[in-house]
Amino acid sequence: MIKCSECGYENMDGLDYCDGCGAKLAAAAGSSAAAAPGAAPATETKTETPPEPTAESIDGKATPSLAADAMPDGETPTTEMPKSEAPTGEIKPETAPESAPTAAAAGAPFKAKLSVVRGGRKGQEFPLEDGNNLVGRWDPETGSFPEVDLDADDPEAKISRKHALIRIDAGRITIEDIGSLNGTYVNRQPRLSPGSPAEIKSGDEVIIGKTFLKLVVEPIS
Repeated sequence: MIKCSECGYENMDGLDYCDGCGAKLAAAAGSSAAAAPGAAPATETKTETPPEPTAESIDGKATPSLAADAMPDGETPTTEMPKSEAPTGEIKPETAPESAPTAAAAGAPFKAKLSVVRGGRKGQEFPLEDGNNLVGRWDPETGSFPEVDLDADDPEAKISRKHALIRIDAGRITIEDIGSLNGTYVNRQPRLSPGSPAEIKSGDEVIIGKTFLKLVVEPIS
């Protein structure tokens, strides 16, 4: 067997060109040099019958090999793959679809506040922040400061120190009673069940103890 120095294909003895890639075999080149030692290189006239082309599979399609003598002297035949099927070796990264920013990520598109309308300092306002807003009274024992501190609006101490929770999330405003003694009411409806958030909107009335507040929502221009 004669191993091709170009592609490593094992060829039968006596062949001058590789059946795998069409390159001239080293054994045949050596024989030509031994036959004419010291002679000046000349263009060799090929009289041998070229080997039958073999079928090589490219992506499952049979493509005949190129005969060595069909190429100009000094060039090694190669098998060209169809341009439409030739792999480029380049991996194109997938472009993830851009998602529109959510209201939660960009912040609420409005400003919200509670305004005292009865039972306390009328007209007193409490701005509400994105996320959680605790409604209650200042606790000197724990040093807790609720976002909506109604201590000055509750002389009879009807409001629990941790009375309710107002949450602004993804453009929605909800209020939840968190186990208050005297309850939380919205638009004078039945008392809210602790742990069950209720959605509120601009103009709604919220009753905390004996303090009446109004929710005011203003769009951000």
